[in-house]
Amino acid sequence: MCEASSDGDAIPTVFIENDRTRVTEWRFPVGSHTGWHVHEYDYVVVPLFDGFLDIKLPGGEQTRAELKHGVPYFREKGVEHDVFNGNDFECAFMETEFLK
Repeated sequence: MCEASSDGDAIPTVFIENDRTRVTEWRFPVGSHTGWHVHEYDYVVVPLFDGFLDIKLPGGEQTRAELKHGVPYFREKGVEHDVFNGNDFECAFMETEFLK
């Protein structure tokens, strides 16, 4: 993920970073969000919970994504959004970015 804006309060922890791959855990306390950002690389997300993420998109559109623990999804670079914890509990996911 490119740097999220400073208004985000989700907590990123980078576990692996080399010239090909970056693996980051994103932890979301209740009510937290990433801040607006644009993904610079293709990426895979693996949820570490069953629940929801609320996603704000450009132009004011908003959507809710249902996630299942351990079920990955792929997105191509260029995605722009602000991701919010849509649950009444802390949640997290692992994000793997393909830098090359």
